[in-house]
Amino acid sequence: MSTDTTDETIRYTADVVLLAAGHVLLIERGWDPHAGCWALPGGHVDQGETSLEAAVRELEEEAGLTIPAADMRQVGAFDAPGRDARGRYVSVAYTATLPSPVEPKAGDDATAARWWPLDALPDLAFDHAEIVAAATNR
Repeated sequence: MSTDTTDETIRYTADVVLLAAGHVLLIERGWDPHAGCWALPGGHVDQGETSLEAAVRELEEEAGLTIPAADMRQVGAFDAPGRDARGRYVSVAYTATLPSPVEPKAGDDATAARWWPLDALPDLAFDHAEIVAAATNR
């Protein structure tokens, strides 16, 4: 057990597992870490906003989709050391389900956005496969 008592800088983020008809919405990351890899829509919680507000905003910015906060359900907090190469990140993940896929439009730091079948996912950035599994009980 470490006895280091130095304060650690922790960054606060939110991720979204948007589901529809056996598919999950993923974005292709536009920059490092994991540039070109597929990931859940998400990002930093801005000053003065909650993680839920950040999840709604990031989904709109990165995929062009607006989901009301009331339709989001918290999956959990993901805080394993080393989950992000940039340092210590803690993410609160949310999920919502649409009756059918809606065409996304990539924006912000996403170079693409598309629906992937849950049973045929690409390798995901960060610990996003674990987050999808938690949201879908897989």
